[in-house]
Amino acid sequence: MPIFEYKCSDCGHEFEELVFDRDECPPCPKCQSEKTGKLMSAVRSKIAGGASAPESGGGDTDAGSSFSSSSPCSGCSGGDCSNCG
Repeated sequence: MPIFEYKCSDCGHEFEELVFDRDECPPCPKCQSEKTGKLMSAVRSKIAGGASAPESGGGDTDAGSSFSSSSPCSGCSGGDCSNCG
């Protein structure tokens, strides 16, 4: 179940909501208005070493920047073990 970001047209409140139907727009938790709309969000994912990086493929990061493919611990090689984190 994805978490989407919404904005209320009446009061301007921005909020996140876990929804079952991706076309559903939940009411505003602040003013209870039904006039809410889904916002566009940046997609992020976790990579080896616990850092996160944008998935967009463009922007201000390049392949050789500060992200490392080696693990920060000696317990694994992918940054996905009980010692990492």
